[in-house]
Amino acid sequence: SELLARSLFACGISTVLQTTLGSRLPLVQIPSFEYLLPAMVLSSHLSLGASMDRNGTAVASTCPAPRCTVVGSWAASLREVSGAVVVSGMLQLALGVSGMCGWAAQHCGPMVLAPSLSIIGLSAYKEAAFFCSTNWGVALLLMLLAVTFSQHLGSCRLPFCTWPQAWGVSTEPSIPTLRTFSVLFPFAGVCVVCAVLSHLRVPWESLDLATSQLSWANSTFHAPWLRIPYAGEWGWPLLTPRALAVGIAMAVGCSMNSVGCYVLCGRLLRAPRLPPPARICTEGLGSLLAGLLGTPGGTAASIANACATGLTQADSRHSVQVSALACMVLGMSPRLAGLLTRIPLAVHGGVLCVTYAVAVGAGISYFQYTDIDSGRNIFTPAHSLLLSWDVLSDSGTIPVGWVPLDLLFLSLLMVPVILTGFLSFLLENTVSG
Repeated sequence: SELLARSLFACGISTVLQTTLGSRLPLVQIPSFEYLLPAMVLSSHLSLGASMDRNGTAVASTCPAPRCTVVGSWAASLREVSGAVVVSGMLQLALGVSGMCGWAAQHCGPMVLAPSLSIIGLSAYKEAAFFCSTNWGVALLLMLLAVTFSQHLGSCRLPFCTWPQAWGVSTEPSIPTLRTFSVLFPFAGVCVVCAVLSHLRVPWESLDLATSQLSWANSTFHAPWLRIPYAGEWGWPLLTPRALAVGIAMAVGCSMNSVGCYVLCGRLLRAPRLPPPARICTEGLGSLLAGLLGTPGGTAASIANACATGLTQADSRHSVQVSALACMVLGMSPRLAGLLTRIPLAVHGGVLCVTYAVAVGAGISYFQYTDIDSGRNIFTPAHSLLLSWDVLSDSGTIPVGWVPLDLLFLSLLMVPVILTGFLSFLLENTVSG
């Protein structure tokens, strides 16, 4: 609960900075997979190293006194992961100030954007399918309602709101309510259905024993109602060679993901493009703050939020700033933030399926700007997607011999957008035609 509260607090501040000083797009900042995957690689290595002695045999960690600190403990691992997030934030600041992201964005044509956005959407299918498998009925109900509200009933207007225009000279009698709330209404309705089924003790959720006990293990009953996060409360981040290597992978992955998210949001909302350095600099500030607060993930633009904005066509920055305020309020109350863990996994799966499918569709739509009959334009996306998919399906470590470099390569290979974006960028700018 406290980790989640700190992440929400940092995301709220980063969202305010991004909507006022950065991209000024209606995007919420979240701890994205491009942060969480390298953090899991580093924490897994730390926990493995803590349980092995010098001969490579497994040993049990002992703690002779209460509140003692042992190498590889949970607190030390969290501090090193936070150090990687701090490194990522500083590197993103350097990328934004130097203008490298702007230079790279100018050389990203449709043959770079199409496979990159497509792999971002396709990379979530395993997690979405796993979440939906807990109850396919609930997930399909949410997807059906979201598609019906946003597509079939998108032009349906309910006359309960009147929006003044041009100093009251003319008024719009109603707004497309079902399309505007095409994600919120299905989400809330399905959550109510799940709560009713749970209250009636109907066995509707199929979870294994370990997953079913997570909600009880992470109970929020003992979390405090009010706790304002501050830097250094859990110790300052550790800047080690391993944290530096993983932080580089975090910065590269999140910068590529965020640039793609800005392009995606601008395309879905038909918004003009803005200079990218301010966006990456603002995200770097948010990640730096998150690392100092001790969270295991920085902040980055949310692909799911951009896709949901495309479905709802709600392009108001003020609504995003209200959500940022809500994140900061939840971040100051770990017990309230812990209530978010009660959302059923099937609901998460349905939302992922609906939103990330929009990213795939937006990526495919960029092929209209190319000569798709050209052999070069067939070769570039096909090989960048195929090679990335092969590596993702068998992402074993590259035995270099030096642990930080091993962690760097493994973190880079586990983030789908990095390999696809790099290969498509290389082929687009080196193959003639």
